[in-house]
Amino acid sequence: MAQHNELGKKGEQLAVDFLQQKGYNILERNFRYQKAEVDLIAQKDDTICAVEVKTRSTPEFGNPQDFVKPQQIQRLITAMDFYIQQNGLNAEVRFDIVAIIKNKLGTRIEHLEDAFLFF
Repeated sequence: MAQHNELGKKGEQLAVDFLQQKGYNILERNFRYQKAEVDLIAQKDDTICAVEVKTRSTPEFGNPQDFVKPQQIQRLITAMDFYIQQNGLNAEVRFDIVAIIKNKLGTRIEHLEDAFLFF
């Protein structure tokens, strides 16, 4: 497995652990619909969160959250709309980003709630 893929998998697990410590229930990991993949679908209280996990080894080229592009956002929205309808859920939906920088100096995790608005 390529090194960046390994870092991504480690980042997703760090995000799961981090969110669970904050009281979130992880409903899905790597949910796929058409061309979209939602890294994590989590729930806290009456809110369903689509969580995009971005992990980098350095902020040298920008913060991890800066790498979520408009086309990816559109795909996430479509996937979450499908997920909500498929499961008959009646809940508020929120789109979050968990930005992680992990390297030999340590790990920094930032949770950006309501990272982008979809209406």
